Amino acid sequence: MAGGRKGGFLSAVKIESTALRLLAVYAQRFKVSLAPPVPVDEILESHLGLDLFIDDMCRLTGKTKVLGATWVKQQRVGIDASLDPSVYSGMEGRYRFTLGHEVGHWELHRHRYQVNEDQGLLFNAETKPSIICRAEGKFDPIEWQANQFAGYLLMPRDMVIGAWQTRRGNLEPYCAADEIADLSARWSLGENETPVVEIARRLAEEFIVSGRAMQIRLIGMNLIATSNPHPCLFSGEDPK
Repeated sequence: MAGGRKGGFLSAVKIESTALRLLAVYAQRFKVSLAPPVPVDEILESHLGLDLFIDDMCRLTGKTKVLGATWVKQQRVGIDASLDPSVYSGMEGRYRFTLGHEVGHWELHRHRYQVNEDQGLLFNAETKPSIICRAEGKFDPIEWQANQFAGYLLMPRDMVIGAWQTRRGNLEPYCAADEIADLSARWSLGENETPVVEIARRLAEEFIVSGRAMQIRLIGMNLIATSNPHPCLFSGEDPK
């Protein structure tokens, strides 16, 4: 994060409510009924009025492993060219999550960087991004907050519940322990590597997010259990 500023505490409840409010205001303004996939690019550009561009962010910022950056004063968001879905179709989910992450910074943190003109000139804010998001920065408080925001924005609770019910016919959690164990053995994964299960992959395609992001969201919503309870508390069938 540029500037070395630390983020104040924001609860997950507060972050989720901010993301849902943004979706509601966008839908009302443009008279649209939202359904997956959430149009995060339109929210960023058309609704928030931010200038979006794709470039070599490591070269542009002089930092390594940069996925995105936000220039608050200039109202600009840059995404690294390695995530460009028009070039790398397999990166579309990661690209959209990074967009949601930068929207999260804008909604949650921009007030920390809105400085007057003299301060901007003093710190060369015209050329340096206010916030730099790197692949290794997930433990920074504001990076965690922006990641949470992106998950709530791209995978809103009601949409996920609706999609889950459509595919499974109920809201009973799926015990994924056996599938995870089978996939782990098949792919020779280590203990700290959790494979993405089929139901998460299918929903990820619908929401255009990565399978891992969707699985994390489903686990957080208690729709996927990664270990078998004893005695079994769930009766959900294997995902079809």
